[in-house]
Amino acid sequence: MGVVQSYRLRLQRKRWRIRAFRKRRELRAVSDRTGQIKRDDILLFSTQRNEKIRLPYFLKYYRDIGVDHFLIVDNDSDDGSLEYLMKQPDVSVWYTRKSYKRARFGVDWLNWLQWQHGHGHWNVVVDPDEFLVYPFCDTRPLRALTDWLDASSIKSFSAMLLDMYPKGRIDAQPYAEGQNPLEITSWFDSGNYMIEKNGKFGNLWIQGGPRARMFFRDKPEAAPALNKVPLVKWDRKYTYVSSTHMLLPRGLNLVYDEWGGEKASGVLLHTKFLDTFTAKAQEELERKQHYAASMEYKAYAESLSQNPDLWCKWSEKYINWRQLEILGLMSKGNWA
Repeated sequence: MGVVQSYRLRLQRKRWRIRAFRKRRELRAVSDRTGQIKRDDILLFSTQRNEKIRLPYFLKYYRDIGVDHFLIVDNDSDDGSLEYLMKQPDVSVWYTRKSYKRARFGVDWLNWLQWQHGHGHWNVVVDPDEFLVYPFCDTRPLRALTDWLDASSIKSFSAMLLDMYPKGRIDAQPYAEGQNPLEITSWFDSGNYMIEKNGKFGNLWIQGGPRARMFFRDKPEAAPALNKVPLVKWDRKYTYVSSTHMLLPRGLNLVYDEWGGEKASGVLLHTKFLDTFTAKAQEELERKQHYAASMEYKAYAESLSQNPDLWCKWSEKYINWRQLEILGLMSKGNWA
């Protein structure tokens, strides 16, 4: 990278940090328990709106793998999820009615909270429908992974977003609050992925899977990005640029090996496609708070009216992380 481009990226990082500082005024702490946070705690940051049905299992899953404290922004929920979160002893909650879109889809809010509370901690940044799977997650807690990353002087850990879906119509099996969503959304595409390198930020750009196959079949290049860096040893100098797709400094995006080896990586099991999805997609389409004039949700609305079945004869049923490693969707690298 040239000197000019490097300088421009430093300016951009400074601009995003200043923007996050300004956006702090949009957040109101309604349950601040950050005084409980210990120096070596693993923290989870998330933005949510009307996800009460998902929250019990979401919190349980991440507590079980080793998250110590949750820092969550509630964007004007009216389903009781704010009140539910406020009752959780290991959750700090901030409330805002401001535009999700104008906060760069929540990135500004979380960048501020990570600047204020995440410095020096391993930070997990995920949505309530995303579940991090990493090598040996069935036998080792998340802290075993972060300890190894620390010992290896690795500051960031990537995870491909893997869209999970049911067999049959999306609305055929009702989801119950507190239920493991993978009991319903247990299938995924093992192939059908496009990967290219982003020259500016250095990250890999991944698209494909069932959303490209079903909702963007005529324009797969417009399908949502599946590359994520959801686990970072945070420093106040860092900033997310676009969701968790990429960060600055750009070195945090170099989570792959270009010389023939493999770096350790994980998968985010994305359980969006439950029976609640149709109503959620309609709500978000009406709110127009998502990227590119909610183009993604327009595509969902058009296809959902036809009651699509995302399952196909090439669909794979999820078993465990070792299956994903065999399929080349994640890697344990040199972590043994």
